[in-house]
Amino acid sequence: MKKALLLLSLYGASAICAADPQLMAIGRLSDEHDLSGLTGTLENGVDSANVLGGIGSGLAYAGNNTFLALPDRGPNATEWNADVDNTTSYISRFHTVSLQLTDTPSNGLPMTLAPQLQSTTLLFSPSTLTYGAAVPDINTRNQHFFSGRSDNFGEGVSTNPSHARLDPEAIRVGHNGKIYISDEYGPYVYEFDRLTGKRTRIFSLPAAFTADHLSAKGADEIAANTQGRVANKGMEGLAMTPDGGTLIGFEQSPLLQDGGDGGRTNRIVTIDIETGKTHQYVYDNYLADKGKSYNSSEILAINDHEFLVLERDGKGLGDGSKAVVKRLYKIDLKGATDIGPLNISGENNLLPFAVEKSLFLDIVKMLNEKYGIDVKNIPAKLEGIAFGSDVVSSGVTYHTLWIANDNDFLPTVAGGNLFYVVGFTDQDLIDLSVKDGLVEQKFDRRKPLR
Repeated sequence: MKKALLLLSLYGASAICAADPQLMAIGRLSDEHDLSGLTGTLENGVDSANVLGGIGSGLAYAGNNTFLALPDRGPNATEWNADVDNTTSYISRFHTVSLQLTDTPSNGLPMTLAPQLQSTTLLFSPSTLTYGAAVPDINTRNQHFFSGRSDNFGEGVSTNPSHARLDPEAIRVGHNGKIYISDEYGPYVYEFDRLTGKRTRIFSLPAAFTADHLSAKGADEIAANTQGRVANKGMEGLAMTPDGGTLIGFEQSPLLQDGGDGGRTNRIVTIDIETGKTHQYVYDNYLADKGKSYNSSEILAINDHEFLVLERDGKGLGDGSKAVVKRLYKIDLKGATDIGPLNISGENNLLPFAVEKSLFLDIVKMLNEKYGIDVKNIPAKLEGIAFGSDVVSSGVTYHTLWIANDNDFLPTVAGGNLFYVVGFTDQDLIDLSVKDGLVEQKFDRRKPLR
């Protein structure tokens, strides 16, 4: 990334094409440890319990230039126990981060971004959870903390909410002091209290998403099941409509009965927050220009019916290769068919119901061709996306799109905890056929912001 920023400095801001969308700033959160207050070392003997990393798995705007950044299940790159896929008892958490932009050119970009970590909140259940070999030693009678170890499950199917294992992948902020997090293990969609990290509600997903046979080894779990989410590729994305009434969850890959990993027909599930009622829609992962299907990492609401889907490969910085596909596609669920009542599955049966999609932003093309960032320096796992506040730069007002990376807790390999800010004008949205424009989410100002 230093090489990429040097290139931008050499080009100079005036040499960068002024056509929108444009890259406004790149920032890095350089802290090595979070603010959880945890001490000691994880079972792998390498990482500390308060290690800061992977915080771009999910990203949510919380108002006042404050964002919530979500790490996934924790470090698992160090080989220490293959029976649990090298996962550890890293306690699930989210971070509150200040991402303040200033209208001062920096590194060849028009604005400056200086991220600051404000707090870390641990996630827990007030009721008892089922663990494997490692129970968090900070548990109390009324606080049972979730952790990333893959053996933290007991009897029942994958969506049993008493399982302590959690692999958080997306986060959104409610209008009532609550946050919503989706996970890959269940898959789960949970509501938590933002101030305390206490789980306050469990959403029931359709039975189609449930896997019946569980294992601490992901490969064994895939082999043992014929339906439900693919292990480690569950509810990767989560959006919330601007009115705060509906959650939109997105699997990373098609369900096993729909083709599994590498298949085309991915399922989107909407959840009415008040009633819990769900609907299901179909998304086609296939990219014709590449001749293959790609997994999806995130979904983000533009308004109450249009959404952005992030499709990506796993190549780039962290993979030792060149980034090729990191794209945002726009979809519209208005008029789309709810396949839930149809009780159908299988790629051929689902494809006729896939929603139409159109390219909104080719992130690799923008970063490489427009700003000279080498494709080897584009993070392999760009995963978190959020809209932030509008900004004014050189007298022009821009809507901001924020993109964060999951560096797998390997900053020396996959880059630091990075944030990319992309600016769009109203004309850009018109050109991109956004029908109703961006709708700002209204947050309950009676709740203190952390």
